[in-house]
Amino acid sequence: MKKLLSLALAAIMVISCFALVGCGSNSQSNDGPDSDVAYVQDKGTLVVGITDFAPMDYKDDNGEWIGFDADLATSFASSLGVDVEFIEINWDSKEMELENKNIDCVWNGMTLTDGVKEAMETSNAYCNDAQVMVTTKANKDIDTVEGAAGLNFAVEAGSAGEEQAQANGYNSTGVETQADAVMEVAAGTADACIIDSLMAGAMVGEGTSYPDLVVTQAFNEELYGVGFRKGSDLAAKCNEFFTASYSAGVIQDIAKKYGTQESIIEQ
Repeated sequence: MKKLLSLALAAIMVISCFALVGCGSNSQSNDGPDSDVAYVQDKGTLVVGITDFAPMDYKDDNGEWIGFDADLATSFASSLGVDVEFIEINWDSKEMELENKNIDCVWNGMTLTDGVKEAMETSNAYCNDAQVMVTTKANKDIDTVEGAAGLNFAVEAGSAGEEQAQANGYNSTGVETQADAVMEVAAGTADACIIDSLMAGAMVGEGTSYPDLVVTQAFNEELYGVGFRKGSDLAAKCNEFFTASYSAGVIQDIAKKYGTQESIIEQ
């Protein structure tokens, strides 16, 4: 009887041990050793690569990062049980920053181009936008792709705007950020730039930082997504977050806060 009792107790201990291994660490989330979810939860921080891109990511008067994307990323980090950290990156090096684990994701109004989807594991689209031409009032009547052929453009290196300039055969110069591209036009060192329409709405025209600049045409329609390391399980977690947040009205509330409600995509 004692022997049978001992065997029974041993079996209970083994079962309990497996239960503890399976449930004791929430960070594993049933994921293997290469899980990005586990990696982020173990270190306790989701590191987000961004550029200064209002209304998606920009600093408030206290130097804190805010914006539609910044607030969404903060909420996503919270859903994982971790803190969020924002790091400004060179947009042209975003894939390398991910692979080197300097950042865990790119969340910055990133267009889901074929190149991006090939280089990264991407979330579902959560926002739509377009690339637009910003120029001076002197060029306001240039409202066709062909009519802009003689202009010198400033574009963010590695961006969808640069892709549009190249696709249309424009003479263009790469700069570090979209904000820099707008500054080049304002300074007269470029005739025009190609940037995201959401950014143009926040920066260009009456009542903005660049009241003397105008938007003359849209080049395309595009979708925004979040980029993770290739094969990362964080992309699936992000999609789950989008679905739950949209159902709860969280995404809509954040969009209203930053004036992007017309661009969000139903999840």
